[in-house]
Amino acid sequence: MSSFVQYILSGLSIGAIYSLIGLGFCIMWSACRSVNFAHGDVLMVGAVIAVVSMDANIPMVLGIPAAILVCIGYGVLIERFAVRPFNKDGTAIGWMLTTIAIGIMVESYATIKFGSFARALPSPGVDKPISILGAGVYAQELFIPAFAVLFMLALDIFYRRTVLGRAMRAVAFNRVAAGLMGINVNRITAISFGLAAGLGGAAGVLVGPIIQVSTTMGVLIGLKGFAVAIMASITSARGVVITGLLYGVMEKFVEGYISTAAREVIGFSIMILVLLAFPQGVFGKKEAMKV
Repeated sequence: MSSFVQYILSGLSIGAIYSLIGLGFCIMWSACRSVNFAHGDVLMVGAVIAVVSMDANIPMVLGIPAAILVCIGYGVLIERFAVRPFNKDGTAIGWMLTTIAIGIMVESYATIKFGSFARALPSPGVDKPISILGAGVYAQELFIPAFAVLFMLALDIFYRRTVLGRAMRAVAFNRVAAGLMGINVNRITAISFGLAAGLGGAAGVLVGPIIQVSTTMGVLIGLKGFAVAIMASITSARGVVITGLLYGVMEKFVEGYISTAAREVIGFSIMILVLLAFPQGVFGKKEAMKV
């Protein structure tokens, strides 16, 4: 019983990280039908800067917000110089290569600058484990899925109740019509990328105390976050969170009952089967196109 509970709690924690990365893809895609394919590296940037800040004796209350702000700026720059010039029309795909290339460069620079270290980010949330039905879990692990759900709900309120959120929804629905109504489409797109990057940086700060922070940590997490977004439907924020949590739990059960080596094989096999059954995503809807 304790092992069963342990797998569920640990799975919800890592699944919430996939959900947060997936939400970032959802925010970017909704804004301009393009994404930062190196979005996982934003998670790495946030975590590494937070660790470096702690090493420099910068208080956590200053270091963590600074790391997230750097990620926001990074996201805005990615949109301006790696996405916008290569996304002139709906069929352009140059932004795929440019974002991947910049992600590789950022990862390489971080390795050169800070070294290929692997260490945990200090946090009071991992000082003492909590026992739940015989399973041991840190407070940090319980906080991450709660944060993912709360952010999803806050994002829904933001989209519906604020002027900026409504502008983002208008751009997502029809960029041309939104521009004709006086909305600065480029500015809204940049804000969307900044918001997604800030969320990715926050995910890095949250997961840093649980897993080892390294300059290569974002690659696989980013890929799984993208897989979660595609399986759920990249336009459904609620679907992304639900799918991410379930995917994380599935991974932990595979690790526990089969092996760690089988985790990726089974996980990505499930992704392929889901997309074969639901080409639009589990929570997606078929889009009617007028010709």
